Amino acid sequence: MRNPIIATLIASAFLTLNASASDLLQIYKDALVNDAQYSSARASQVAGKEKSVQGRAGILPSVALSGSDVRTNSNFESDLAGRDSKGTSYTNTYTLALSQPLFRWANWQQYEQGKLSVIVSDAQFAQAQQDLIVRVGQAYFDVLAAQDTLATLQAQKSATSEQLASAKRNFEVGTSTITDTHEAQARYDLIIAQEFAGQSDLQIKRAALQQIIGKEAGDLSSLKPGVKLSSPQPERIEEWVGSAEKQNYGVVASQVALEIAQRDISRNRAGHMPTLDLVASTGRTSTGGNSLSGTGVVKPTAIGVQWNIPLFSGFAVDSRVRESIALEDKARSDLDNVRRTAAQGARQAYFGVNSGLAQVKALEAAEISSQSALDSNKLGYQVGVRINIDVLNAQQQLYTTRQNLAKARYDTIMNGLRLKSAAGTLKESDLAEINDLLQR
Repeated sequence: MRNPIIATLIASAFLTLNASASDLLQIYKDALVNDAQYSSARASQVAGKEKSVQGRAGILPSVALSGSDVRTNSNFESDLAGRDSKGTSYTNTYTLALSQPLFRWANWQQYEQGKLSVIVSDAQFAQAQQDLIVRVGQAYFDVLAAQDTLATLQAQKSATSEQLASAKRNFEVGTSTITDTHEAQARYDLIIAQEFAGQSDLQIKRAALQQIIGKEAGDLSSLKPGVKLSSPQPERIEEWVGSAEKQNYGVVASQVALEIAQRDISRNRAGHMPTLDLVASTGRTSTGGNSLSGTGVVKPTAIGVQWNIPLFSGFAVDSRVRESIALEDKARSDLDNVRRTAAQGARQAYFGVNSGLAQVKALEAAEISSQSALDSNKLGYQVGVRINIDVLNAQQQLYTTRQNLAKARYDTIMNGLRLKSAAGTLKESDLAEINDLLQR
């Protein structure tokens, strides 16, 4: 008897877990694991870290071990005796060589570029993290907005259905005209068509969220009723724009890319400079068999410096220098464009937050007024001073206001995320603050 009870309790626990809605942080954690775009950025960062190691290799010593094992068959002709003889010799050689660059300007510049490339890859990955937060938030609230639209249409359909039934009853008893019935029927048919469109839009929004997290999202936690949104801090737009022009990760990456381009000019100019290396080698050469050169073992050891002065390379160095100068100009223009884009994004998001807060406040007042207008029209219709179309219009106005209010809240929240992303300060903790606004 106890086993069925335990099984029932376990099953009930699993049903309770499955019935719980996912919140914004849970969706974000799923995206961290499953989003393909974020995974690509993470792999790119790992690959970018190797640029520093590769650049450092150019200023470190290189050691190589080489050797050979050769057998030589020889024919000897004798002028005196007129006879030929044959001989076979064996030569075994190995050499251990070391080369340490003492002055190679191109290698040093490449080493510095490698370190800068790591900074670029880190900045790009940090930007990808912020983009993931924004994409997850947008997809999440797009689903909520689509759910709100569908729920509003269904509630409006129910209310219109009741109004249609009332109009039919009143027409049957002779207290209203057939026009009221036709108006209610037309409004009901229109809502049915809108409901189908709303269902399709919800599926599309859920598919977009599924693309990010790699699985079906299930039920999502919605905003708490009457949630209060805060204004951006700091309040002055100049501070946000200034932060965007300096701390935005796209700006940081472009600044470092400009420095890499500048060092590339110096690296290419090094084609006209001499190079100096410390070289050292040791080895062993063993010769045996029947050989004119005799047999024995030689162990040569050498150490010294090796220099090279380029004189002419077919104008290739000059061409590469001119190319790198042009690429530096491009990098500088790209930096200006990214900085202006970040500043404009911060301005747009800042105005979006403040405008959204004002819209939310106005729509909250409009919701109260629309509800009062609907109640008044319903009462007026019952006593005969209002007609059916007045009630239908009041219903539509109320539901449209509620839908616009929810959308305004979502847009305000998203503009807040975009504002922090443009300023380069968006973090997971900002997403946690928004998550606290959701119903559990």
